[in-house]
Amino acid sequence: MNEFMNTAKRLAEDNLRSREGGPFGACIVKDGKVIGKGNNQVLKNCDPTAHAEISAIRDACRRIGSHDLSGCEIYTSCYPCPMCLSAIIWSNIKKVYYGNTKEDAAAIGFRDDLIYDYIRNGRDGILDLLCIDRDETIKAFEAFSNDPGKTIY
Repeated sequence: MNEFMNTAKRLAEDNLRSREGGPFGACIVKDGKVIGKGNNQVLKNCDPTAHAEISAIRDACRRIGSHDLSGCEIYTSCYPCPMCLSAIIWSNIKKVYYGNTKEDAAAIGFRDDLIYDYIRNGRDGILDLLCIDRDETIKAFEAFSNDPGKTIY
């Protein structure tokens, strides 16, 4: 078994005992070394965003002192959900190795397909998105746009 996937697998298995969250684990690797680890901590932290991949990204970023994980790879015990895929993309990770499929996750009760369906079809009853007060909120964007010292990430 791949050593990094084995790390992700062990983190997922640890959650079966700790019950910090679902059976998911992930690690981030750069230049052949693990620089971040995470397990699903949704229940432990009462945080629906505390997925294994997010936890691993947060750990790696803290360790290297940057929000940019360019040159890193992530090994995760399961195909990432839409939120985690977005975080992986935002962090500039370009390669994802995963063990279980999203169908495997669905078979044990995880509902990622609901989100994929919403993104594809905008299905009613899941989420209402309403734009309000743009004439006021746009002012911060305009100020940012005009700031010569801004950082875009």
